Amino acid sequence: MALFSKKDKYIRINPNRSVREKPQAKPEVPDELFSKCPGCKHTIYQKDLGSERICPHCSYTFRISAQERLALTIDMGTFKELFTGIESKDPLHFPGYQKKLATMREKTGLDEAVVTGTALIKGQTVALGIMDSNFIMASMGTVVGEKITRLFEYATIEQLPVVLFTASGGARMQEGIMSLMQMAKISAAVKRHSNAGLFYLTILTDPTTGGVTASFAMEGDIILAEPQSLVGFAGRRVIENTVRESLPEGFQKAEFLLEHGFVDAIVKRRDLPDTIASLIRLHGGSPR
Repeated sequence: MALFSKKDKYIRINPNRSVREKPQAKPEVPDELFSKCPGCKHTIYQKDLGSERICPHCSYTFRISAQERLALTIDMGTFKELFTGIESKDPLHFPGYQKKLATMREKTGLDEAVVTGTALIKGQTVALGIMDSNFIMASMGTVVGEKITRLFEYATIEQLPVVLFTASGGARMQEGIMSLMQMAKISAAVKRHSNAGLFYLTILTDPTTGGVTASFAMEGDIILAEPQSLVGFAGRRVIENTVRESLPEGFQKAEFLLEHGFVDAIVKRRDLPDTIASLIRLHGGSPR
């Protein structure tokens, strides 16, 4: 008995606690509370990125959605969306493609990888296109090609400048040759717009690659880019394996392209609205 009474000094049993009671779960960090900067690799509290989504350590410009781009660029409440409700007919009957499109529509709230319409930017009326990399990496399929073509045709009729934010992984493989045909289709519409004496401004954002780079992204009268944006045609490893040479540091970054004359200027995200409006005024403005 003495042995057991000594143990009572060191062991206290809670009579209200069940033997099978599980220990309290550890607190969990909510998803998407932090982001890792691709530039400096710092872990950043989401709120520290601000609405412009810029790294406070290295000024890396994060990718943003079409809705976020609208909020940062246009005069509030002036956007009028055009050419909605156009859906892909899945020309190749690619396995799982229709399901993927439906998933992307539900996830992003977009009908396709580009948003088109008209808006005011610092009082200047523009025909505006914004590609969104959240929708199948903003790949260019038949609907993307149709919407951008219609945007240029509308701008030509209404005598409007076109401002196009590009972002794409290239042509959409699920639509094969039909996606590649959009390069020529959009380029023809760009040419008609140019023949009418109208201004076309492209803003290259991260990433702008493939067939988009090889066509309308590089056809602007003036080409701007956001800092550190990846801009190119084929991937770095594909090129190095083809030419059997190592490519320079920073190859295909906006700064490298500016140095070699492919880009006219690199503009910080917060300065884009003023820069766009100034360029439109310099090139004849827009009708009221």
